[in-house]
Amino acid sequence: MYHLSQIEDPGCFWVTMKGCGPYVVDEVEYTNLNAEMNQFYDKSYEDADEVKPLTVEEGQICVVFSEDLKCWCRAVIKSIMYCVDHYQTECFLVDYAKNIFVKTKDIRVALEAFMQIPYRAKKCRLYRTKPVTLHIDFCENTAKIVPAKRWDSAAIQYFQNLLKATTQMKAKLCAVEDNTFDVFLYGTIKDEKVCINDDLVSKNFAHFEEAKENTGNSADYQENRTSLSVESLPVKTVNPALAFRPVLFQEKVSTDLETGGNRVCQKQSHMQCIVSETLLSIAFVIRFQNFQNLGEERNFVFLSNKIEPSSVLETAPLFDDLKKELTQKKRLGPNFTESYCWPPAARGCDVVAISYHGNDPFLYIPPILTFLQLGSCYKALPNSNGPLALILCPGWKKAQLVFELLQTYERCCRRLHPMLIILGQKKEEALSVKIQECEVIVTTPYSLLRLFEHHSLLFCRLCHLVLDEVEVLFSDAAEQVFTILDCYKKDVSKEYSAHQIIAVGTRWNKHIARLIKEFMNCPYIVITTIEEASIYGNVQQVVRSCMNSERISVLLKILDFTHNNLQKVLVFTNTVNEAEMIHKALKNNSIFSLKLHKESEFNFKYVLEQWTKKSNSGTHVVLVLTDDCMQYLGITDATCVVHFGFPSPRIFGQRLHSMSDNFCNDSSVDQEYTKARSVILLTENNECHELGILHYLQHAEAEIPPELHDFTAKMLEAEEDRKFSRPLCAYLKTFGICKNRTVCPDRHQINLQIDVPQNIPDKIIQTPGYVTILPLHIVNATNYFGRIVDKQEDQYTNLAEEINEYFKKPSNKISVKNVEKLAFYGLCEKTLFHRVQVVEISPKEEENLFFNVKIKYIDEGRISQVQSYHLLYLPARFQCLPPQAVEFIVCKVKPIDNEIEWNPKVTRYICHKIKGKLHEAKIVHTLGNTAWVDPMVQLTRLSGFKMLVNEYNVRSEILSTGLGTDNPEHITQLQKLCRHRKVLDHIPGIPAQALYVWLFL
Repeated sequence: MYHLSQIEDPGCFWVTMKGCGPYVVDEVEYTNLNAEMNQFYDKSYEDADEVKPLTVEEGQICVVFSEDLKCWCRAVIKSIMYCVDHYQTECFLVDYAKNIFVKTKDIRVALEAFMQIPYRAKKCRLYRTKPVTLHIDFCENTAKIVPAKRWDSAAIQYFQNLLKATTQMKAKLCAVEDNTFDVFLYGTIKDEKVCINDDLVSKNFAHFEEAKENTGNSADYQENRTSLSVESLPVKTVNPALAFRPVLFQEKVSTDLETGGNRVCQKQSHMQCIVSETLLSIAFVIRFQNFQNLGEERNFVFLSNKIEPSSVLETAPLFDDLKKELTQKKRLGPNFTESYCWPPAARGCDVVAISYHGNDPFLYIPPILTFLQLGSCYKALPNSNGPLALILCPGWKKAQLVFELLQTYERCCRRLHPMLIILGQKKEEALSVKIQECEVIVTTPYSLLRLFEHHSLLFCRLCHLVLDEVEVLFSDAAEQVFTILDCYKKDVSKEYSAHQIIAVGTRWNKHIARLIKEFMNCPYIVITTIEEASIYGNVQQVVRSCMNSERISVLLKILDFTHNNLQKVLVFTNTVNEAEMIHKALKNNSIFSLKLHKESEFNFKYVLEQWTKKSNSGTHVVLVLTDDCMQYLGITDATCVVHFGFPSPRIFGQRLHSMSDNFCNDSSVDQEYTKARSVILLTENNECHELGILHYLQHAEAEIPPELHDFTAKMLEAEEDRKFSRPLCAYLKTFGICKNRTVCPDRHQINLQIDVPQNIPDKIIQTPGYVTILPLHIVNATNYFGRIVDKQEDQYTNLAEEINEYFKKPSNKISVKNVEKLAFYGLCEKTLFHRVQVVEISPKEEENLFFNVKIKYIDEGRISQVQSYHLLYLPARFQCLPPQAVEFIVCKVKPIDNEIEWNPKVTRYICHKIKGKLHEAKIVHTLGNTAWVDPMVQLTRLSGFKMLVNEYNVRSEILSTGLGTDNPEHITQLQKLCRHRKVLDHIPGIPAQALYVWLFL
């Protein structure tokens, strides 16, 4: 449904679209946007200065109040006029296509939160329909119709009358140029469908401009055009500023299939041409939005080569069947990073992508599948078994995810027969692998090298190598990855075929520089996080520790200009008072400086003129400013940033952005000689919530002063204290160490209030030794829940018999009406009854008559969801016996290959072997409801003898699968944890000697 908002002429009219289709946003979103804007700006009316722009200029995006519409509207300033006592601006309302006049004092800043959906009003023009005029030649005494530059009044009047007479309107989108839709416009007039373009031409108000490659009329162009009707593919454009972003990669896949072989074979020389054009000036493409955005990802992209993004799925460089499959899976289009990665990856180019979404396999799967359709590219390869593409993942879990995605999307392309290969240390397992007709292998570095030992021709057909989560691969298996890269590089068949490496990740790693230099051919480097781009760009990070009162003197030393190069320095402060103080100090020390904050008397134009003024070598420019001025200046050529005020993580990245023009793309350059430098002043007043900045400095390999190490340790301790009531980290319990301690939400220290032994009989604590255990719920290969069985008098066995006998009577099965959290109930499962405890009730569920609750089987350790009406009233006498479930962890064994989770194959094997069977185990350590056991064995009585033998040892069984390895430091790490000073805290009622016993059984 279309509504004509404003009609100037056939070459410029504005429409608003409702319904669904390309470039159309649900009307509900606009309604919500209006409500949120009205609420925000109405509340801000009393303190309007906070949301007023510091400067007003033509073309600026803002928010104004429309008296006619009675609401706040998004607008663009078209012109500024001076009246008697004020300035007045003409504003164009971008959602309503109306012009209004507003005083400058009534203009408000447009927050980025209100700019996330496209403008509702779309500027259109009739496709290839151009104006004409009557040309009279008095000498020849002739008159003829010729093309004109402007629409005459008769044509405009006829066009407007034609549109007013239409009862229904439809448009077909043919092209997008300069943020303008080129359309065929259709209208229903008196129940007759009319093409407005053709009607103007037939009435001699216009002529149809022919395309260079076609000599037909407008009807020739009506086939295969994108329709804006409701039948077309729904695509939501995220950023209004980029709603009509052009697409460079316009080649159709059909064309690629015809010429792909020749193009790929000529790739080396073709890529050299691209690089020769771009090496002279490294391109930084910035999607620069309002920095008032709170907590959302900044849209920054660093590109080593020029890439025109493809932001709409219809124009993405993927083959058509894959686009249809993606649409059916509700993937409406490439995200910001994908829009830059897909075009070069689909052309077979080397790509490095570092992004917040760098762990998403969709960065490379669609373009790789597209390229694999070009069968002609692989004709020169030897006729043998071997993959065309190899995807290296950091662990089995990620490999499983990638493999499942390949299985899903290969259905729409030629059969690739992908294989997931995860191998243990058993040689016979690698020997048994058969690679037949497989064109894509998903694996891990360790598994691949084990396979390569027995399949020496594995790389002979390999053309595409993908490094998924490249920073994790290099941190956990750098040696193995480079071994694989060397094997890939040495293969001679690459001279006659495609040769592509794609590396994606979330963070930069120093090994990526070697990857680019030694193994890649003119790669496209896409970095969408400014902090990671600054590391790649060799920005020197300097930390200066000082007292808060000494910051000015330290700043003056930093600004001791001794170099002859042009230096542009930004000094960022957190307050206006700091900015004034610094500016005055610099002036007193004869250092020329500019200042800028919301209360400063200098205007932006003057500051920008001074900053951008062409200066000679040896000139120094210093600008002191507050963070809220950055967005208006748009500075990107600073050579040094001084963080006089300690930044938050969000502000830190914005400050680094102001040096982006001076990021150096040569990773071999020494930091001491790079142009860009970031200096942080660390004082005693810096708060501990800035831990993210300190982690980043360590990631950037900045020289950290000793004071900062102490400061970091205190901050980490404070962070752990905030997690003191959380459960003890599962990785710490299972393996003795947590690799991701800084981001792990759980506790990594002893809390005596929680870690006092639970559900473990006192006599076991007092006299540690072997016990009989019954595993009932298997979490993974080494982690189980079950019961400690007393062979002399097992209280639970007696209780279970009583409970089942009680509930056999139908009259005793009383459903619970009011379910309470943490209360105990009975539950029937098949023919057995269990004691359960409600651990969670969703607030929304409580409103329903029947609802789901999360329960725990207190005698088995399982967690499950059940309907509330299944819970039965449990008499008090059945609640007297404490919960029997104990967590058991088998010690001194861990997964191979630096994995942090057990492979499901070994978990299934152990589950089948031990579940529901009695075992003998020695408890060597206890904390809370957890007991660490070593060994854990099953005993078998020899027939005819009074002798028991070990049938198997669980730890040995895990090692025998080839998927586990020794972990001798497991218990040692736990004991170190228990020796922490907090263990020495006294708990009333527990003697120190008893405390020591249960901590170190």
